[in-house]
Amino acid sequence: MVVPKSEFISTNVWRDDLFKSKVVFCTGGAGSICSAQVLALVYLGADACIVGRNVEKTEKAAKHISTVRSGARVIGIGAIDVRSFDNLKNAADRCVRELGGIDFVIAGAAGNFLSSINQLSVNAFKSVMDIDVLGSYNTLKATLPYLLESAAKHRVDPETLTPAPTGTGGRIIFVSATLHYAGQAFQTHVAVAKAGVDSLSNNVAIEFGPQGVTSNIIAPGPIANTEGMERLVSSVRRVDAFKSEPLGRYGSVRDIADATVYLFSDAGSYVSGQTLVVDGASWRLGSIGRVQNYPDPLLSATIFTKVKGMKQSKL
Repeated sequence: MVVPKSEFISTNVWRDDLFKSKVVFCTGGAGSICSAQVLALVYLGADACIVGRNVEKTEKAAKHISTVRSGARVIGIGAIDVRSFDNLKNAADRCVRELGGIDFVIAGAAGNFLSSINQLSVNAFKSVMDIDVLGSYNTLKATLPYLLESAAKHRVDPETLTPAPTGTGGRIIFVSATLHYAGQAFQTHVAVAKAGVDSLSNNVAIEFGPQGVTSNIIAPGPIANTEGMERLVSSVRRVDAFKSEPLGRYGSVRDIADATVYLFSDAGSYVSGQTLVVDGASWRLGSIGRVQNYPDPLLSATIFTKVKGMKQSKL
């Protein structure tokens, strides 16, 4: 079943062939947010390579994304652990062999679950740090040679400020979060990891900007119908939680996809080293009381369950 375009992109805003002949490489590309980002880019003319740990899920997502545009080439590479640089380098090299290059990168692989510091084991904390921070760094290092090649081909003329006739390239987006801005209970591991990812992106912008590469962060807020929201909002509060948001609703994956298109398009050519928060001002309300009925779980020493792959902490 083909997903209606209105669910993943503002079709009346962007030109259909905006990213014709471009290639995007995306980690975590089978996830609810990242798949929407790639769907939008492919719809607008790009080809894509998405990678993930689950072979079946990644290949299925790639096949689904390819249906959004006739003639689209989308590769799904499973069994990729972003904590392994060799895994990512091999995937990036395959992407270039089969699709011709890499113009855009989305570093979207992440780990998340609910846990208080008391419940959070050292290994669980390290696992999130490795997936988010090391995984983002490995993604950068594996794709950087190709991003530099693309940036050199698609630079804005520094004297006339004229965009390259071949469009844009040499751009990377790190998918982050807003949890570390004010702190959030039960998300210490993620908050620390995302702060590291943000710093990485900022330094990439400084070090590789002179060679034409742009690096930015997209920080989603509460996005409806995503795995993250299913974990973070208790079933008791889920029905009415959106009413407490400043705009009276949750965001859509389309909102993140549109932000991605903006940053990769000519419209975002002078935007680098920035954080684009797409959350409807949600983070400015603070986090206390908005997740899992704080502080009751802390006072009762609640142990969060239904966390995939999480082992009992040994304190």
